[in-house]
This record gives sequence, C-alpha cells and structure tokens, in this order.
Amino acid sequence: MLVRTITALIGAPLLLGLTYLGGSYTALLTAVIGLLTLHEFQEIARKLGVNIWTKATYLGAVVWLVLITSGQREWLFPFLIFWLLICLGRMGIQYPQVRFSEVGMNFLSIVYTVILSSHLLMLRSLEQGRAWAFLAFFLVWATDTFAYIIGRAIGKHPLAPQVSPNKTVEGSVGGLVGAVLTSLIAAQVMDGIPWTFFLGLGLIIGLSAQIGDLFESALKRSAGVKDSGKLLPGHGGFLDRFDSMLFAFPIVYYSVLFFIVR
Repeated sequence: MLVRTITALIGAPLLLGLTYLGGSYTALLTAVIGLLTLHEFQEIARKLGVNIWTKATYLGAVVWLVLITSGQREWLFPFLIFWLLICLGRMGIQYPQVRFSEVGMNFLSIVYTVILSSHLLMLRSLEQGRAWAFLAFFLVWATDTFAYIIGRAIGKHPLAPQVSPNKTVEGSVGGLVGAVLTSLIAAQVMDGIPWTFFLGLGLIIGLSAQIGDLFESALKRSAGVKDSGKLLPGHGGFLDRFDSMLFAFPIVYYSVLFFIVR
C-alpha cells in the first residue's frame, strides 16, 4: 500500500505538470503513454497466442504521433483508413496463415492505445485546453475514488464477478456520482458554459471510465495475467493506470469540439 501511494504521489503531479506546460511537454507525455500502453497491450495479445506485427505496428504508431505533434491532423483519417487496408490486405494475401483474430488484434493495438491516448494532446491544444485536460484527469480519478470508497463501505451486489470480483453495483453508482459532482464543481469554475453540458459530461465519463477499466480487466483475464506490466510499482503497468483515461480523453475532446467550440 505504501509503494502504491508513493507511486501515485509522484505520478499524478508529473502528469498534471507535463499537461500544464503543454506543447512539447504534453507531446512527450502523450507519446510515452501511447507507446508503453501499446507495448503492454501487445504483450497481452502474445499471451493469447496472437502473432503481433511488431515492426508494422510501431511504425504506424510513430507515424500517427508525428502527424499529431506536427499539427498535420488532416492526414489522421487517411492514415487510419490506410492502416485498416494494410491489416485487411495482409489477411487477404496470407490467408489462412493470417486469420481475422490476428488482423483484429493488430489493428486494435494502435487504435486502443496510441490513437486514443493521443487525444490528450489534441485536448490540450483546444482553447482552454489546460482546463479541459485537467478535467478529464479529475473526472476519472473521482470515478475511481468514489467507486472504491462506496464499494468498500456498502457494496454488496457484484457488478461483473467474472471480470472483477471486487467491483460492486453500489461502487459503480458511487463512481458515477463522484464524476457528476466533480463535473458540476467544474461548471462553477469555467464560466460561460451551460451546467447541463457538465452534467452530461460527468455522466458519460463516469460510465465510460468504468467500461474502460472493465474492458482491460476482461482482456487480462482472457490472457491469464494479473497486471498489464510492472513499470509502475504498486499499480502494475501503464495500461492498468490509463485504461479509463484512454476512453476519457477522446470523449472530453469531441464533447468540447462539438458542443463548446464554435
């Protein structure tokens, strides 16, 4: 428990500090999160017996990060289509040696890790991006904290016993309440934005953060591993710590882009 606390006390200020500074600092943070979660996801896939295209996936990841950091975002969607064509084409040419499960996992390896995490940098680049990026962190942390506290205090009904035996329905509701309360507090700080937007955002992140956590837990269970890695003492791997954030960054980004930015 002490090691876990120390890691959190070092890690959280580092995340917020690099996000606060913006620019190349947030770009570095985004690249580290993306590449390390990619590595851990691929290790889990290998334990599932999937053949990983290491060179191709890392090349694709680097290309995506270069496009993001250099501001050439008009190329992002074409890149995604090109990557999909590569994956499907490899199955078409090499079937039955390459099957759909292999194609799916390799395609997903970049999308789930690098592409989703890169939305942190995209979020930070928006007007008031520092505040929006901080809000994404705080909403996820509030969801996790409230879910843990409420679940420990009154949790009785299992939420997903085959995936995460310790999670309860009561804890899940508590996490949702925590996200909504945090979002409504943010509404008082960020003037000029309807409180209903923050209410909706809190609800969506409160749900999606838990879905992200459950998905990663199910992935690990299917591979028979407890943690995605060992890079973060007391916490496991980067994927263990950022599974909820991977869902939160794009949701906050597109919510702000579609409903706030004019």
